[in-house]
Amino acid sequence: MFSALDVSTSALVAQRTRLDAISSNLANMSTTRNEHGEAEPYTPRYVTFQTDTTVTTSSGGQGVRVASVEYSKVEPKLKLEPGHPDANADGYVAYPNVDMTTEFVDALAATRAYEANIGVIEITKDLGQRTLQILA
Repeated sequence: MFSALDVSTSALVAQRTRLDAISSNLANMSTTRNEHGEAEPYTPRYVTFQTDTTVTTSSGGQGVRVASVEYSKVEPKLKLEPGHPDANADGYVAYPNVDMTTEFVDALAATRAYEANIGVIEITKDLGQRTLQILA
């Protein structure tokens, strides 16, 4: 029973990291400067998962963990804004190439996975309580 909780907990942690990356991408959709104040657009981040073999159940189920948080290799979007302080010599400003629709869909999928794992934890907890009631 505890291994089932461990598997669901590992998934909750992984999905939280994914949601953090998604929210960062959405919050910085129009950021044209990096943390040093240089005219460089925000680079979107994407989380990749992998199987966590240290967390297993008796039926062979395994946990999940964050393999890495990677940076997008996609070129920034250029918009013609000659009056913008971050415009290049041709008048174009580089914006992060973040697709809001894709980010929202990813956030929805991560939220649903999070909710599903919360449900598994609740069922596992309820199963443990009922087992104790039967044994008592």
